[in-house]
Amino acid sequence: MQRFTDRRVLVTGGASGIGQATVLRLLAEGATVVAADLAAEGLGETSKLAAQADSGDRLTTMTLDIADENAVGEVVGDSISRLGGLDVLVNAAGMLRGGHTHEFSLELWNRILAVNITGTFLVTRAALPALLDSGHGVIVNFSSTSASFAHPFMAAYSASKGAVEAFTHSIALEYAKRGIRAVSVKPGSISSGITNNFLQFMPPDIDWSLLGKLSPALGEGFAAPETVAGVVAMLASDDGKFITGTEIRIDGGTHA
Repeated sequence: MQRFTDRRVLVTGGASGIGQATVLRLLAEGATVVAADLAAEGLGETSKLAAQADSGDRLTTMTLDIADENAVGEVVGDSISRLGGLDVLVNAAGMLRGGHTHEFSLELWNRILAVNITGTFLVTRAALPALLDSGHGVIVNFSSTSASFAHPFMAAYSASKGAVEAFTHSIALEYAKRGIRAVSVKPGSISSGITNNFLQFMPPDIDWSLLGKLSPALGEGFAAPETVAGVVAMLASDDGKFITGTEIRIDGGTHA
């Protein structure tokens, strides 16, 4: 399928995991992509994989801290200039840190919200004029199953992802008559940088009995990031043209 021929795309979080898989999937379907991330080394790996797939000539990478307002303005503006406009924005960048809520520092709470929700807002705000000019702009934001289901020790992360969903609903309605669609994906039980390093982000005395429902009903374990990338590609393409203001859960039935 070549659903993204002549489509210009910006993907944040493109250095690893689901963000990287999304970059590669959209490139494979003909898109011209800017991948932005804080991890320069990971972006190098994304470029290497794109080159191996003979799509590296349509990929540009840029380092970006999406919580930095000035940096967002510069990088999004540069991306739009390089692409000659913007048709699709995928806000995949995010961070997870866990802990006992009564011990959680305000500094860490604010950092998680700054990246996951404020960063999503900042990139979206900077991209909206170009998406409006496109005439068929699409925004795909990343929420999480933690926004709707109890994920203990992750209060800040869960709150931020719930906010992403509310934000997505709002902009979907605000811009519906101006040619923009906005949707969220809610991954769960997906192998990614966050899930692969889960214990690193959790308190050492974690009570596993509170995390009893982690396994997907489908398959024998967590799914690959490409599972989510395929759904993002559908939503961002014309195949998803009647989908906006909602979210799609991708968790293999973990929370069925």
